[in-house]
Amino acid sequence: MTQANQTAERSSSAGAGTKTVAVVGATGAVGAEMLRCLETSSYPTGSLKAFASERSAGKRFKFRGRDVEMQVLTDDAFAGCDVALFASESDISKQYVPIAVRAGAYAIDNSSAFRMDASVPLVVPEVNGALITPTQKIYANPNCVAAIAVMALWPLHQAGKLKRVIMSTYQSASGAGRPAMDELEESTRAYLKGEAYPPKVLPHPYAFNLFSHNTAIGADGYNGEEQKVVAELRKIMGLPELRVGVTCVRVPVLRAHSMAITAEFADKVSVDQARAVLSKAAGVKIVDDREKNHFPMPIESGGQNDVLVGRIREDISDPTGHSLALFISGDQLLKGAALNAVQIAERLA
Repeated sequence: MTQANQTAERSSSAGAGTKTVAVVGATGAVGAEMLRCLETSSYPTGSLKAFASERSAGKRFKFRGRDVEMQVLTDDAFAGCDVALFASESDISKQYVPIAVRAGAYAIDNSSAFRMDASVPLVVPEVNGALITPTQKIYANPNCVAAIAVMALWPLHQAGKLKRVIMSTYQSASGAGRPAMDELEESTRAYLKGEAYPPKVLPHPYAFNLFSHNTAIGADGYNGEEQKVVAELRKIMGLPELRVGVTCVRVPVLRAHSMAITAEFADKVSVDQARAVLSKAAGVKIVDDREKNHFPMPIESGGQNDVLVGRIREDISDPTGHSLALFISGDQLLKGAALNAVQIAERLA
């Protein structure tokens, strides 16, 4: 199909002024959230194509009051599409993102396939949205930890020039997809009944337990998740020399990741200044009530578009006074994945 025919198909299928959107991996935890985000988004979706595995093919669901049927992904799936959102594994993205682009679509990929490709922007719109341009066809969605953390770190960097970040993460089951969420629920029920539950999805018992993130440990002693966070924070913020140390831990929470962060700055940033900066930052909500001991919690950040930031205090271990400690929590399936992808699409509309 020629480019002219593809443009004509987009116009006729979506209607004047509207767009045709494809969602790949539409039945997964992230894909399902992409559909929900699209439904309430300002992106002018006139026609939706949803792709999933063969076992889901033919299933129907409602999108903006209309029936949509799940389809199996094929090489001609993206004909007439304006944008393709990928909530797929890396191998699927590597195969089909170039196909989507050749069909004339923008491709926004949630996998790790293109994140460290020098030709592909790794985008959090509130941070580096200027990289979203009509001529750039492929965009990478960051790792969920990096996407959530940078929402707090970037505004603070503007105030004090970030030098070093030390993080410990408390990552929910949603980061490992729907099977891990199911395993947490099922293993918790079994634990409370005193029944054995051999882990099937994750390497260790999940109920009432926590363990190092379930990615392979490298020769440097850091697991794959930690290595991603270091590299991606540097790329998103354009700080290739930023010193980052991170420990990633899986905790028995269904949804939303939390992080304890200590940030060191070249210029001193006071607690009051940090609160003022973060209170004005897009996509951030301050939850910092010392009197009531009320700070960010996954039970409150889950389902929210905003990243919650609190426990803002001076790091008393830094005698120079140039370091702050804080605690944040954000929905891994939203700002850490689906919402961020849809926000990129909105900038392309």
